[in-house]
Amino acid sequence: MLRFTLAKITRAALTILLVMTFAFVVLRLSGDPAQVLLGPDAPQDAVDAFRERWGLNDPLWQQYLAYLGQVLNFDFGISMRDQSPAIDLVLERVPATLALTIPALILKICIGIPAGVYAALHRESIADRGVIMMSIFGFTIPSFVLALVLVLVFAVTLDWLPSGGQDTWRHAILPIATLSIGGIGILARFSRSAMIEVLGQPYIRTAMAKGLPWREVVWKHALPNAAIPIITLVGFMVGALIAGAVVVESIFSWPGVGRLIVVSVSNRDLAVVQCLLLVIAASMVVANLCVDFAYGLLDPRLRQKRSH
Repeated sequence: MLRFTLAKITRAALTILLVMTFAFVVLRLSGDPAQVLLGPDAPQDAVDAFRERWGLNDPLWQQYLAYLGQVLNFDFGISMRDQSPAIDLVLERVPATLALTIPALILKICIGIPAGVYAALHRESIADRGVIMMSIFGFTIPSFVLALVLVLVFAVTLDWLPSGGQDTWRHAILPIATLSIGGIGILARFSRSAMIEVLGQPYIRTAMAKGLPWREVVWKHALPNAAIPIITLVGFMVGALIAGAVVVESIFSWPGVGRLIVVSVSNRDLAVVQCLLLVIAASMVVANLCVDFAYGLLDPRLRQKRSH
């Protein structure tokens, strides 16, 4: 078990390091922050002073080593645009993003999984076909298209809800709906498939042959085994809470992490973008670690393998 834990932690650290390196290299090859922030008409001496101030004249490897040293000391840099610590700018936006993504995640789990399980238990029924149609719709429609349709219907045509902003709880309804509808469809489809596969296993038929009640077979034998692959998908959704709101926050003018990413990338604000990508990568890695450890709680066979 200790070897398994160390291997997972090492892999997680390497993943974060690769994300940091990729972001560092791509950002510095994508354009000159001095030209973007100072403007194309800025005098050359101002551009040179800016580049010298932020160490952009140093060789790339030297900049990279300096950046790694800062991160190891929990120093995530200063925003070139706002002159504020990058981590402070990111943490200021995280609550606004979580105010959308956490309710959306709860809706995905509370609607998608039960719908998929119900459809699997009632195959070829009207409810099953409805769940399949809902899952196809949620899986295929892009989030920006869904957001624009919801705005057109509920904000423009019916005038029931505001189209953007963060003033009241009503402003959060359309963004949460946009974030949750696709995930509900994906979870419903995945849960249905996992449950159908488990119900066809020999041990389910054996349990039924022993005369166990159908409800007990479903709750004690089918659902725990079907939950193992479902948890993988839920873990990915948990890890993507912060990253998944980029498009939605931009459309609904929601002042969260998603809008900060868009603004920071357009301004070539290197420290903020690097900090954002590091936070997103860390959240996804931690979520995947939690999923791996949750497997052992759901499947005793995995615990036995890890102990040997």
